[in-house]
Amino acid sequence: MRILYIVPGPMDKTELGVAEMERRQRKLREWAFPGTQVDLTAVTRGPASIESMYEEYLAIPPTAEKVKEAEAKGYDAAIIGCFGDPGLDGLREISDMLVVGPAHASIALATTLGHRFSFVTVTETIVPALRKLAWESGALDALASVRFIDTPVMEVNKNHEAAVEKMIAEGRKAVKEDRADVLVLGCMSMGFLDVAELMTRELGVPVINPSKASLKVAEATVGMGLKHSRHAYMTPPKLAAGKRFEELFIS
Repeated sequence: MRILYIVPGPMDKTELGVAEMERRQRKLREWAFPGTQVDLTAVTRGPASIESMYEEYLAIPPTAEKVKEAEAKGYDAAIIGCFGDPGLDGLREISDMLVVGPAHASIALATTLGHRFSFVTVTETIVPALRKLAWESGALDALASVRFIDTPVMEVNKNHEAAVEKMIAEGRKAVKEDRADVLVLGCMSMGFLDVAELMTRELGVPVINPSKASLKVAEATVGMGLKHSRHAYMTPPKLAAGKRFEELFIS
């Protein structure tokens, strides 16, 4: 089984650099089942980090190119490496390969582990988007709250200890004040801190790491021989008529 994790931002061109990409790939490979090959790539252009819907939309076209490349190379699945699942529905339309969104995967898992869940995310600007994701997933009634640590994505990557301290504090509020049964880390950089198990012990409720959850959902879905439904995600008419992906763009 071959899975490609696509970072929808040019991480190697940011201050995090290639070292952070390599660290994340090592984590994914540690988490993967034996026999699963996980590779990580980043798009070549786009926002350095995604902290708004506008930045999500900017990230979609280069991510689509990476999805098509992965399919052509014979990967079994692609994971969109942003918790906002930017472009997930459109990316599924253009691909016969399984495409997994971390938010949808994590929400589905959260609703099997408890009655109410809360997101713990980075900034206030993400809050409306996460509520929208819960609504799109049919899980808005189960959403207890969206808590945020008021820390930009790049800062989470630079000061891990400070970020984790805030994540635990906001998670505790979600459990005690909002009555959440399950917590979901609403940022992939939070996921790659690999502290969900620590938070689970500290807070006494399941804490879902979206980076790991998306990988495990991809492995399980491919292992079951399933893909997204073509009745839900129909091939765009121009592609169905024989046009190449590149021919959809006029410049």
